[in-house]
Amino acid sequence: MEIWYAAAMLVGYLFGSVPFGLLLTRLFGLGDIRTIGSGNIGATNVLRTGRKDLALATLLLDGFKAGIAFLLVAGASQSREFGLIAGAFAFLGHCYPVWLAFKGGKGVATYVGLLVFASPKGLLVGAPIWLTVFAVTRISSLAALAAAFFVPVGAFLLGETQFACWVLLALSGLVFWTHRSNIKRLLRGEEPRFSKKS
Repeated sequence: MEIWYAAAMLVGYLFGSVPFGLLLTRLFGLGDIRTIGSGNIGATNVLRTGRKDLALATLLLDGFKAGIAFLLVAGASQSREFGLIAGAFAFLGHCYPVWLAFKGGKGVATYVGLLVFASPKGLLVGAPIWLTVFAVTRISSLAALAAAFFVPVGAFLLGETQFACWVLLALSGLVFWTHRSNIKRLLRGEEPRFSKKS
């Protein structure tokens, strides 16, 4: 079974480390996304270029890479747990890609993609919280943090497996870690909001 642990971690990390935001913005002549806005390679920063289509593509691709890693490994190993490990490492690959000196995105889209494919119960908790908080505040990071906070507990209350809940708890903790600069700005009241025209 040890080989499946290694395979799950490797496959997940490699899928997750593909920097779609960076690749898409370069492909469409927008330069290096790391020099724009927050410097992040995720969908939220891609949106700051004014290209909603590229932001949506980045969001979907960053999500699908975790979902596909989960499906491939879970299917090949016949184990949901190994699939969840692959999905978790896709999150790590997105946040810390070896190709970009371990400086990647913040993992929200990748986390959501994993929930879609691996934990609908977690998605059922996180999605309405994200939508509600963002609709009220127009602050993407605050919405992500609120959703991440409640996903593990909510999934557990809805009957998610113990192993899956531990994975979700770990990923939610990492979301808070990758958003530590956002948290500081939130506490100072300096975190930017998206206008309704965005």
